[in-house]
Amino acid sequence: MQDAETIVLNAIQSLLDRRENAGIVVGPDSNLQADLDLDSLELAEFSVMLEDDLGRDPYTEGIVPRTVREVVDFYQR
Repeated sequence: MQDAETIVLNAIQSLLDRRENAGIVVGPDSNLQADLDLDSLELAEFSVMLEDDLGRDPYTEGIVPRTVREVVDFYQR
């Protein structure tokens, strides 16, 4: 089974790959909107991916993470 960080990074990468944004580097401090340019629809899809793969997601629990690290930290608490 993959760890939460790998699942989060894979979900983000799959969203970016659909847009053919291969040049974007995803790191722990990447801002989901400012750096990765995820729009509201992509964030909703991201939420569903996390729910499907990890059983819960920060958005449903009222947390709005700004960075990749904040999403990963949500699953490590």
